[in-house]
This record gives sequence, C-alpha cells and structure tokens, in this order.
Amino acid sequence: MKKVLDLMSARKSARQKSFALLIDPDGADPSKASSLIRRAEAHSVNYLFIGGSLVIDNQVDELILRIKDQTDIPVVLFPGSVLQVSPHADAVFFLSLISGRNPELLIGHHVLAAPVIKKMGLEVIPTGYMLVDSGKPTTASYVSHTQPLPHDKPDIAKCTAMAGEMLGLQVIYMDGGSGAQHPITPEMVYAVSGGINIPLIVGGGIRDKSTALQILNAGADIIVVGNALEHNPTSSLLEELTDAVAECSM
Repeated sequence: MKKVLDLMSARKSARQKSFALLIDPDGADPSKASSLIRRAEAHSVNYLFIGGSLVIDNQVDELILRIKDQTDIPVVLFPGSVLQVSPHADAVFFLSLISGRNPELLIGHHVLAAPVIKKMGLEVIPTGYMLVDSGKPTTASYVSHTQPLPHDKPDIAKCTAMAGEMLGLQVIYMDGGSGAQHPITPEMVYAVSGGINIPLIVGGGIRDKSTALQILNAGADIIVVGNALEHNPTSSLLEELTDAVAECSM
C-alpha cells in the first residue's frame, strides 16, 4: 500500500477532497461497525480513523482486524493515548496538541509512545492537532486539560497552524471534539488553509451535506465524521457526505 501521508498529499495536490470515517473503539458495536464499514466501502470513503479520548475497553486490535477483513480502505490510528496503538493499522497520527499548553500533549506522551510505535513499524504522520471551541466542553478538552482556540478568532488558528508547519509537522488536524455543538466556522477553515501548504483535516459537528460543503469549499482537504454516523449508522448521511466530497473534487 502507498503510504497514507503520500496519498493525502497527492489528493491535495490534485485538488481532490477526501472523507474520513472516525470510529471510536470504545463505542463501536461490532455488528453496527461491520454494517457501516460495508457502506463505507460501497461509497468510496477514503480513510478510516480509529480512536477516541478515553480508553475504557481497549478493543483497538479487534476492531482493526475486523475492518481489515472487510475492506482495503487505509486505517489510521487517531490515538487518545499510547494504549490506543496497534500494529495492524496502516499509519498513526503522531499528535502534538499545538492549540494547548499542556507539555504532556506537546511532547511528554510522545516520549513514551515513540519506542512502542517504532517497534510496531507503523507509518508515522507528524500531526499538529488543534482543538477549537465548539460551544460546549468536550471530552477532548476535558481530558487534555487545555483551553480550545476561540471559535471566532481565525487569525489565532491560522498562526498556530503556520507555526506547526514551520516546526515540521506534516498535517494539521482541526477538531471541535467529540459531540461538538457546532462545527468549526468556514472563516477559520479558510484562514488556516490559506496559511499552510500541508493537508488540512477538519472534524467535529459536521452533521449534514450543507455544512460539509461549506467546510470543504473553505479549504479543508479531508472532512471527518464520527458520532453523527455511529449514532445513526443506517441514515443517508454517509451518502450525503460522500456526494459533498465528490462535488467539491470536480
């Protein structure tokens, strides 16, 4: 398989938008997850992101193996901790929480995770992770002990992303957090996308095609949806979002 970062970069260069389905291993019902993965395969979802802020039942290995039995869609770990890594994935986002000032999430946890990940032989994607205020406290902000970026300050977000790229990070991931009350604004996405040359991933609060189109047209290269699809796996949202991605890739 071609390296995941190379795929992301190539699609960005070709002005092709992408859709990633985020699956929380703690909240994934095996039967529902299997059905959702089959639909993801049928509708050409580009990536499957695996991870969450908490680790209650560590089912990462089991979930990824189940996914690998059903599809060749690249599986990328989006880990909430070093406990959420698996050698069965195709790559891992090595997340540095550049929107916060918690040293453990800037470099501390990475020191513990590095030898484990290197031994597994996973592709490592150095990622600048930016939490953005979504209208209410989220699990991510609570667990990380950090204050999200103000939702109405696009210049702060832009400068933060620019700094991340200058530090050598290869991807910027802007997130409203699990259960976000409202999505990141198109104005902030536009500002950040205009300030960087690396792939921009945006997730949190995307619950309909209209919102997806706004965020994609503002400059996001990859949109991420998790809760909205996990809670309603049989809804038409998956089809609507893949349609949005296709429309913005023309």
